[in-house]
Amino acid sequence: MNTTALWTRFQDTLCHCPEIGLWLDISRMNFGDDFLSALEPAVQKALHSMEQLEAGAIANPDENRMVGHYWLRAPELAPSPALRTEIEETVRSVSAFAAEIHAGKLPAPNGQPFTKFLVIGIGGSALGPQFVADALGGVADAMTPFFLDNTDPDGMDRVFNQIGSLSDCLVIVISKSGSTKETRNGMLEAKAAWQRAGLDFSKYAVAVTGAGSELDKLAVAEGWIARFPMWDWVGGRTSVTSAVGLLPAALQGIDITALLAGAGHADRLTRNEETQRNPAALMALMWLQGSSGCGKRDMVMLPYKDRLLLFSRYLQQLIMESIGKDRDLDGNKVQQGLTVYGNKGSTDQHAYVQQLRDGVHNFFVTFIEVLQDRSGNSMEVEPGVTSGDFLFGFLYGTRQALADSGRESMTITVERIDAATIGALIALFERTVGLYAYLVNINAYHQPGVEAGKKAAGTVIELQKKVRGYLAEHPGSSDAAAVATALGVPEQAELVFAILRRLKTE
Repeated sequence: MNTTALWTRFQDTLCHCPEIGLWLDISRMNFGDDFLSALEPAVQKALHSMEQLEAGAIANPDENRMVGHYWLRAPELAPSPALRTEIEETVRSVSAFAAEIHAGKLPAPNGQPFTKFLVIGIGGSALGPQFVADALGGVADAMTPFFLDNTDPDGMDRVFNQIGSLSDCLVIVISKSGSTKETRNGMLEAKAAWQRAGLDFSKYAVAVTGAGSELDKLAVAEGWIARFPMWDWVGGRTSVTSAVGLLPAALQGIDITALLAGAGHADRLTRNEETQRNPAALMALMWLQGSSGCGKRDMVMLPYKDRLLLFSRYLQQLIMESIGKDRDLDGNKVQQGLTVYGNKGSTDQHAYVQQLRDGVHNFFVTFIEVLQDRSGNSMEVEPGVTSGDFLFGFLYGTRQALADSGRESMTITVERIDAATIGALIALFERTVGLYAYLVNINAYHQPGVEAGKKAAGTVIELQKKVRGYLAEHPGSSDAAAVATALGVPEQAELVFAILRRLKTE
């Protein structure tokens, strides 16, 4: 494509959203002249389906649930006045609770203010809050955040060591059902750590959970400091604008009003029925183009900003848990998916960009550019050139190098990183996921594969208990096949071998 044609294509396809300070440039994606027009009926159908979802249609048939994360930043759209009141009251309660903690009106049992907090969660209950904390946190944080997001004992010990004194550390336990094993384990480990320090865990603990859940009942019985709701119509991967993400953000000192406002602005923009003015619709079409609509190619996220380092991890769950499905809406076996990975620029240029440029062509790229380098002035590292100028140069240089090698990319540009922008980016990708799912005829709002993995893990734990019991009666047994046969599960000899190997380290 010659220079004039490329400039014309850029002008024709650039989507500028001044309301949220965002540009989407899709000119480096290799779609044909009739691509957008040919898919316009499918886009309009997807937008209509999203409208029904927002109106309260059952979108998760496995659990007979609505999907209403959009109501979190527009409570007036909730399907009932009671639900609207709950949403609005939760935001007020979160803000009031954080204000009382910051003012020392809700101090630690020793009378001193809480200065840090520990979030215990898994999946969306940790990834969303972690991303927001890293993107918007800094040296002026009202409280320092820490996270337990796995059931790895060594990892938990590391976090407890980083926290140091526990006497001024609030604990937030996040679990919708209250029975998620990783979160339960983290809570029990934290409770033991507080007890070892001579502290009453209940005087430090806050629950974010479903009404009447196991965690909710425990928090009531033990007299925890506070409880905040998780609703069954908010999935974990879309929960960051609920109390799941708002409570940690507010405690850290992040402007949650701006975060919600940014998400709300993006929601309104991405309802636009004019496709070329709807960045989510355009992105969904580019995912279709880049992955051939079947996950044929991966999406590499390249944010050129340190504060967006965790965005790729956050998007991995949002996109891959939503899009990775065995069956389509008609019951056909399709094994859909869209693999997401990434780090940050320009670090990537010293890592895997070599393969992107010259290696296997199994991807497309989403660059993210942030126009504001920092809040103050930058020094010159060369005459007339700052560090930020180099970051800009590396981004557009890499973009051009990839294009010269026939590699597709799109570029999202935002003016700055602040609470409103992060909210807008979250909402933009949430809407894109929903629209893309409708375009490829799958359900983005259930996760049967995750549930299958949980059930399989439970089977492993039960077998380990049986092996322990067998060893107690037959000490020294080490033949995995013999132990498996004795337990009546000869087909599980390999798993029994793994269990025996693990038990030897205890």
